[in-house]
Parts: sequence; C-alpha cells; structure tokens
Amino acid sequence: MTESMRVTPTSEAASSGADDSAGARIRVRAVQFAPTADAARNSDAVSAQIAEAAASGIQLVVFPEYSSFFANPVDGRMVAAAQDLDGPFLRDVRAAAARSGVHVVVGLVEAREDGARFSNTLVAVDPSGDIVATYRKQHLYDAFGQRESDWVEPGALDAPQTFGVGPFRVGLQTCYDIRFPEVSRRLIDAGVDVLVVPAEWVPGPGKEDQWMTLLRARAIENTAFVVAADHPRPTGVGLSVLVDPAGVVLAQAGDDAGVTDATLDRPELEAVRGRNPALELRRYRVVPGE
Repeated sequence: MTESMRVTPTSEAASSGADDSAGARIRVRAVQFAPTADAARNSDAVSAQIAEAAASGIQLVVFPEYSSFFANPVDGRMVAAAQDLDGPFLRDVRAAAARSGVHVVVGLVEAREDGARFSNTLVAVDPSGDIVATYRKQHLYDAFGQRESDWVEPGALDAPQTFGVGPFRVGLQTCYDIRFPEVSRRLIDAGVDVLVVPAEWVPGPGKEDQWMTLLRARAIENTAFVVAADHPRPTGVGLSVLVDPAGVVLAQAGDDAGVTDATLDRPELEAVRGRNPALELRRYRVVPGE
C-alpha cells in the first residue's frame, strides 16, 4: 500500500515541538484498504498493517468496515464467510495488536446464531490483545438503491461502545450511521472525544461531497476529532480522513489504497471546546428510539 498525505503543519508541529507534554497526544492512522473475498488474505494484510503502524509510532490504527471479508454486491457469500468473535480473523488481529502494542479498530463480518444474516460489527482491540469494545451497525444501508438489511441484522440500541487510548475516549460507529447525528451525540454524552467511523462508502453522484460534509459536521457540532477509514475505489470513494474538533482536515487520503496519519492533541481539543462550549450550552439530550 502506498502512503497518502500525512499531517498538516499544525499537527506536525504539535507532535514534534519541544514543549510536547507526555501523554497529551496520540498518533492515529486510518488504513484505506480493499478487503477481498479471501479471509486469510485479509487477515494477513491487516496484521502487516498493524506491524507497520506500530513501527511508525502509531498508537491507534483504524481499518474500514467489512475488513474481514467483502463481496460486491453484499449477498449470501458474506453470510457464509461470517465468523464469531473468537474466529480466526480476530484471533490474528488480537495477536498482531499484542505483538505490536497498539490499539486497533477493525470491521468484522460476524456470524449470527440463525445463520440467515450476519452482523456488520466493529471490534476494538487494546495493546494487550483484549477486545475492549464491540459495536454492531445500527443504521443499515437501505438507501440509494441498496438493501443491506436483506443480509445484515441491525445492531441493538445498547450502550455506546467506547474505549480509552491515552488521554482520549474513543467511540465507535459505522458508515451509514454518520448520516444520523444522534449516533455521534450519544457517544459524546458517554464522554467520547474521538469519533471513529469505519466505512464502505458506496460511490455515486455527490457521494464524495456528502461523505466529507457529514464527517466535518460531526466534528464541528460535537467539538470532537473524527477518524474515518474507507475502502478505496472502486468499492468506496476513498478519502479516508482525520478531522480536528473545529472541522479542519488534518490529513486525507486520495482514491487509492494507502494510509493516512495525524496527531490528535488533547490541549487543542480543550482549547476548541473552551472557545466554543456548545456541548455545555445544549438544551436537548438524545434518547434511543424503538
């Protein structure tokens, strides 16, 4: 995989300055890669990227939706290839995270008991190889002429799935969820500072602009960092991106497979929230529906 644009000068200065406070910043990578219908090949690719990320000083590496297996279109092949949380794909990912000492978020095609559909699941693994958060996609992509719900079981409206990385609390959501601002806001209410959005954002007229607009909007309205990892073209739009709490793009990929890195800075997060205390001023709360 080739490397995409890295970080803005502001982020680079923050990561290398002499006044860098220990523990105030983390390095994050979004991996823009194209999972295939070969689960073993996907596992090898993810494990190699985890090792390379650790060698580059990354503390959190984020992979796209459906990292364990992907067939286009989504159909019965995905059901047949679904794995449990203790299946070979996650065993490999957990081992790679433990070897490298990094946090990992990865998309899993997860098996369900009835075998009729699968769960579109995100799994977060910590540097010891333990699973620390599991999120099953709640809003399915029954839009733009597609019906994800034919094959995917929607996730329960359970507690927000979050985990800690250094000075940050990280929250999970998937692809189409980003069109529903209450998903992000509920994570923020759970103390999240970094919104992670693995995706397979299907190309189409205007879809690139919608992707970037929605991600930046979620950052701005929540004064939170956003880390989004997509599939490259042709299955996704690419444009994996890291956005700061003011909506400024720190780093962005192009169309091809590659990696995109940035430094997330806790003092900058607090400064943005100090200038714009929108979270303190809000008068509504999010309550899960039926």
